[in-house]
Amino acid sequence: MEQTESAITANIPITLVFAGNDPTGGAGIQADIEAIASMGGQAAPVITALTVQDSQDVKRVEPVEAGLVIEQARAVLEDMPINAIKIGLLGSIEVIGSIHTILSDYPDIPVVLDPILRAGGGATLANQEMEAAMIELLFPYTTILTPNSNEARQLAPEADTLDACAQEILSDGCEFVLITGTHENTDTVDNTLYGNMRRLETFSWERLPHSYHGSGCTLASAIAGLMAQGLEPFTAIHEGQEYTWEALKNGYRTGMGQHQPSRLFWARDEGEPRSE
Repeated sequence: MEQTESAITANIPITLVFAGNDPTGGAGIQADIEAIASMGGQAAPVITALTVQDSQDVKRVEPVEAGLVIEQARAVLEDMPINAIKIGLLGSIEVIGSIHTILSDYPDIPVVLDPILRAGGGATLANQEMEAAMIELLFPYTTILTPNSNEARQLAPEADTLDACAQEILSDGCEFVLITGTHENTDTVDNTLYGNMRRLETFSWERLPHSYHGSGCTLASAIAGLMAQGLEPFTAIHEGQEYTWEALKNGYRTGMGQHQPSRLFWARDEGEPRSE
């Protein structure tokens, strides 16, 4: 019996997740856990920050002490095989430094980084010093960066087009950059993938009528969960977008602000009513 259980456990891909806690459940570590579970994997959550927020905006961010972040991560890494790493809300320069220490010790694990710079309601979640530290310390270890178009412009302020933003970000060390187009004034949502210092492909998705709290977390975690399964980046990026669009399409409104994705839409009965 023990051998059978061990064999089953060994087949479950594990994604180490650095993220903040969102008490609404719309974004942050809960979004990561649900998306990765939906990809057939397990999330190993390392909390980087506690937040005070609702469905409208973030009120306060309290970073976890950097040494505790490292202790959380090492306890997991020294105990079980980690197949991918996903990074979300960072909280402080010190936390960025702690994650850099982990990534430098495990350089062969694929990394998906969602550069969370602002909340959906507009609150600043990373100052200029944190942005610079992220670029210097984390980008060289990043397999896939998933900024929205506003974040891409903020990370590459000297660039005059999104293509140029992507080129600058790639030159900072990221292997692939997927710039999402939710914030652009276009009929469809166009997400563009870059790699090898060029544009690789644009994925167009039907634009849905609402804005969503946790869409970026959902996408990045789905991609990371798929890479943990062994999928190569292009396939993981495409399938991660498909899952995220379905989660948004089935989304619902829980508070007075943005809708949130229904990441477990696949577990609901087709006839079950959905809150708008």
